[in-house]
Amino acid sequence: MGLPSIENRTVGDCIKHIVMWNVAGANDTEKDQAAATIKSRFEGLRDLIPGLLHLEIGVDFSRVSYACDVVLYSEFSSKEALAAYATHPAHLKVRDELEGMRIARHQVDYVQDVEAVASSSRRALSSAV
Repeated sequence: MGLPSIENRTVGDCIKHIVMWNVAGANDTEKDQAAATIKSRFEGLRDLIPGLLHLEIGVDFSRVSYACDVVLYSEFSSKEALAAYATHPAHLKVRDELEGMRIARHQVDYVQDVEAVASSSRRALSSAV
């Protein structure tokens, strides 16, 4: 099931939900395994959560001391959809499965005006032609 492009989504607000974690592990191999598990489990939520428009998981490769190990970037159709995700049984199962694997967590939720982004994209496309 494909996701709509930003230009084809309903005009209105798009909710961005970004979470970054540091993972447990005594060495790079253990941390890599934890990051791979986190990535796999969250990717399994695609197409299961109503209102979840986009979900991607990134694993840091820089290994700099101040970087987080894993980032979740997701978009929701509304604040209500994000709130429903927080209590959705599939999400709660993943959260419980990963207990203790994530040792630090940082989160940002914000509203992006989809119409403003689509308008900006249209202007960029028209100036490129």
